Amino acid sequence: MPDHADLPGASRAGSGPGPQRADSRPGMLVALVLAVLGYQLNATMLGPALPDVIHRLHTTSGLVGLSQTLFFLFAALGQVTLARLSDYRGRKPMMLLCGVLLILGSLACALAPHIGVFLAGRAIQGISAAMFTLAFLTLDDTLTPKGFGRAAGIVTAVNGGFAGVDAVLGGQLADTVGFRGIFALSLLVAVAGTLAVLRAVPSAPPVATGRMDWRGAALLAVGLTGVMVGLAQGQTWGWLSPGTAGCVLAGLAALAAFGLAGRGRTDPLIDTGLLLSRRAWPLMATTTLTLAGAFGALTLTIPLFAQDPHAGYGMNATTSALLFSTPAQALGVIGAPVAGVLGPRIGWRRSVVIGSAGSLAAFAVAVPFMTWPWVLAVALAVLGLTYNGLGITALNSLAVVSSPTRQKGALPGLNGACFGIGASLGTALASALITAAGGRGAHGTALYTGAMWASLALLAAAMATTLAIKAAPRHTPGAQEAAEEAPAPAVHT
Repeated sequence: MPDHADLPGASRAGSGPGPQRADSRPGMLVALVLAVLGYQLNATMLGPALPDVIHRLHTTSGLVGLSQTLFFLFAALGQVTLARLSDYRGRKPMMLLCGVLLILGSLACALAPHIGVFLAGRAIQGISAAMFTLAFLTLDDTLTPKGFGRAAGIVTAVNGGFAGVDAVLGGQLADTVGFRGIFALSLLVAVAGTLAVLRAVPSAPPVATGRMDWRGAALLAVGLTGVMVGLAQGQTWGWLSPGTAGCVLAGLAALAAFGLAGRGRTDPLIDTGLLLSRRAWPLMATTTLTLAGAFGALTLTIPLFAQDPHAGYGMNATTSALLFSTPAQALGVIGAPVAGVLGPRIGWRRSVVIGSAGSLAAFAVAVPFMTWPWVLAVALAVLGLTYNGLGITALNSLAVVSSPTRQKGALPGLNGACFGIGASLGTALASALITAAGGRGAHGTALYTGAMWASLALLAAAMATTLAIKAAPRHTPGAQEAAEEAPAPAVHT
């Protein structure tokens, strides 16, 4: 059963009516695609150019790695803060702010005379990751459930990159004009996307009254920073070092304080009852575990294994990408719009379940047959449909439709941050297991099997939390207004 939580005519907390819902808004969709693409190019194109950054800025791999950590850390913080702030200030103003920040960050990176300016630019760029969550919220505000599903699939497909072509293009730009060419290209797209948002995205009144919970936002920012920095730097500092333990423990303490601080407030960053309900915590756990399992394997374990001449296939980077990355990304570009069509028909929760089950099944084949390159390639291609396509689209969409109207940006923002946490966790765990295996004297495939089995275990755990998710209630016309008058049954489910 479709589980869209808002229907045409739902009341808003602002001073005027919102835009009339429609099945499609082509101009707005193009604007949102451009806006999301401007951010995504900075996430996918830079990887092949990182050695060029080291060379041209006369810096170290550690500082360049820090730039990536800052990018994804501020992406998590931006999604949580700006998505919720858009409930009070409106979606369009926050999208325009993201566009301006992306432009400034791209300029800083393109013109950076040294690594310090580059680090600042990457942090500023990261905040604009909120554009993706804001795009989903805008689609939910302006389209019917059917139109929302189709458009959400298209935006997700763009957010996943262009079937690996963007990474190849990034490498070509790095080889010809240097890393600055990548930021020049992303700058042009960012300007075009910002202008398109200004022109084509309709303005709508805020959905919430009151004040932004800045204390909660600060505690959440400290918590996420501690956990993500600890995960990102644990391999360098040592997993049991005072620095790593201090970051993680301080982060967890801040997150606990965040949960306690929200109790009793009339306008918390996110309602504690919703956070603890089966509409929220299993969803965020599923997102974190899914990203940890799939991302760590796809971006670290499998590329290292495929290019290892002794333990793996001994492929070059291009062959490895074409065989194990590009097919999955291409099928993800196809699968995301299909998922957007299916979601409103069968329900977004059911879509998440199917995506999790398919990803687990694909990886259950990939792990025991990882020494068979073509079997591994086919399994990863299936993962492109279930994970890149169906899973990511459904997880983001379910977060949007599961939020109560006046806190619409809260759960999608937190769920967006879980993508970054899961990716950091998966990469850190895979790196630690591979390093530990080498330290124990493991040879051949044994160097990588531990990391692959860990990824499979994480996806199995994601399957378990997926089954615990409770779908958002389906409202009939007028029921949303009644639900908002009685927040306990609408939120604490």
